[in-house]
Amino acid sequence: MNKNRLEDITIIDIPKIKDHRGNLAVIEKTCIPFAIKRVYYLYDVPSDAYRGGHAHKQLKQFLVALSGSFEVVLNDGVDEKRVVLNKPDKGLLIPTGIWRELENFSSGSVCLVLASEEFNESDYIRNFKQFKSFKAL
Repeated sequence: MNKNRLEDITIIDIPKIKDHRGNLAVIEKTCIPFAIKRVYYLYDVPSDAYRGGHAHKQLKQFLVALSGSFEVVLNDGVDEKRVVLNKPDKGLLIPTGIWRELENFSSGSVCLVLASEEFNESDYIRNFKQFKSFKAL
């Protein structure tokens, strides 16, 4: 059984260097607890659209709002919570076995995703009923 719960979801401060010319944020191996094997980003998402709608069996993710804002709806099979991401120096660490949906994208928002694994369709649970069964195993 995948025991990860909403309590295992963490907001991590991304180290930043402040400068009068602009800030610099740095994500290195000491910042997140997994090796990065895939990087992608979501952009030009209409405000009334949503992304996600799945969970992962093995993959962990780290989400950052590089620009603008969006909400992440998280569900562990029992409880649900919403997290607003709107600062480029804060990242959301999502462990395995957590259902996620991203919604309420502001205009110009960009969501950076760092993943612990390369794409593997068999790692996805795309049906919420199947997700609930996976959590009950």
